[in-house]
Amino acid sequence: MGRPGFVLEVDDRTPPLLVPDGDRFLLEKFPLGTRVIYPAESLIPVPDLGEAINAALDTPVQSEPLSTLLDPAMRLTIVFDDLGVPTPRMRRPDIRGKVIEAVLARAAAAGVDDVALISANGLSRRMTAEELQDIVGERVFRSFYADGLLTNHDAEDVENLATIGGTEAGEVALNARAAGSDLLIFVHLVVAPPAGGAAAIAAGLGSTATIGQLADLSAQSRDAAAEVAELVSSAVRVFEIDVVLDNVVFASPLEFLGHREWEWSLRDRATWFGVRRGLEWTPQRARRRLLNRAEGDYHATLVTAGTPAAVQEVSGARITAQQLVEVPAAADVGVIGVGAHTPYSVDSVTNPILAAWSGLAAAFGAHTGTPFVRPGGALIVYHPLHAEFSPLHHPSYVDFFSDVLTVTTDPEQIAADYEEKFANDSWYVHLYRTSQAFHGVHPMYLWYQIAAAQRHCSDIVWVGADRDSAARMGFRAASTFADALEIVASTVGRTPSVSYLHTPPPVLVDIR
Repeated sequence: MGRPGFVLEVDDRTPPLLVPDGDRFLLEKFPLGTRVIYPAESLIPVPDLGEAINAALDTPVQSEPLSTLLDPAMRLTIVFDDLGVPTPRMRRPDIRGKVIEAVLARAAAAGVDDVALISANGLSRRMTAEELQDIVGERVFRSFYADGLLTNHDAEDVENLATIGGTEAGEVALNARAAGSDLLIFVHLVVAPPAGGAAAIAAGLGSTATIGQLADLSAQSRDAAAEVAELVSSAVRVFEIDVVLDNVVFASPLEFLGHREWEWSLRDRATWFGVRRGLEWTPQRARRRLLNRAEGDYHATLVTAGTPAAVQEVSGARITAQQLVEVPAAADVGVIGVGAHTPYSVDSVTNPILAAWSGLAAAFGAHTGTPFVRPGGALIVYHPLHAEFSPLHHPSYVDFFSDVLTVTTDPEQIAADYEEKFANDSWYVHLYRTSQAFHGVHPMYLWYQIAAAQRHCSDIVWVGADRDSAARMGFRAASTFADALEIVASTVGRTPSVSYLHTPPPVLVDIR
């Protein structure tokens, strides 16, 4: 059992603290009294991954064993998360590949011949053949890909979508192969609560309109997610396999970056000095390529299988136990560092919108009901916000940033005036379906999630950021942390309480 997360109060003996800042790290000295919310150490990994997978398949929760569910005449479909989970990506071999091989071994023993595999990529970009092989493994790839039985989901392929029902928000449609299967197996890596479930299947295998019902974090969207989950579970039999990952996001020799600064050894400090100098001297594009190749040394702390609702409860409890940190009170000012990796910038560029989503939705939104900043407080975020975009992966992001955000940042107005245009634009749809582009409406759905932090905080200031990029998104920029504190002083007072969310690894804040 690793040490739990805790809250440190900065005093005279506290060393400078590590802060992610795009494609580099800083050591920042925080004011006395700052609360530093440290993540927990990882739970102990399962001693034998193969045994844990077999045990989960043979003794699932609220379900018969997988072998009992298999029949020679059945239509079996295996779906799995895309390359955005986890971030940074996993060292090979990918655990999903091991799970899929175990499932296929049982299917072969049962005489099941009609088997297909689908990446549940939703509105994210299609994976390349090489990326698919990295996840499922060379043997599975060789057996299925050439025959068209290992594919990416296409949310715009109307001929291969099947309506399974409707909610108050509209029809719910799924990938036709998945919807028409006798058994749908969902292989899911759990990196944050909530831990998957049938709604996650719809988000990965649904039509564009169906995914839109699940696009934001509002209460209405959460209600829609429950309705959609119920529809999916009633339309097709789902056997979910969850693998809960640990917190080891830094692989050797950089694992010390996930440790507490005062525990760094002399060797760690020497490595840090070399890393910092190397990143400073490396040109930006080369630095980005270097960080895109970074991998996490993840391990499984739990493997569980069964019905989606039951599995979600078990794996959700496990990931919560690993990430939960009790914090005594919400602060006047919160501090977040945004690193180089997001689920939507793998082998690509973290543009300003992705950086804002990573800090304001993913990190700030990771709590049990109360953010670590009080209502009306302020956020200080680190990221350079360079206005760089990948024309291959993020073509609609370019237009959203230049044409929409220059007119309005209000999510309701964006939804009313622009969402349909971006969702139905024939060029965006073509790029999504035929290349590695994210769907045209993707940046808007992320912007809706960012809006929760904007509504909660009276001011959001980015340290070291491009001022034009920050202003275009409705934020302010400062050169230093001290300058940022001075900027927010008019809102929160001259002596505010400050909390720094020390990530990665991820933290689930629980205000007590």
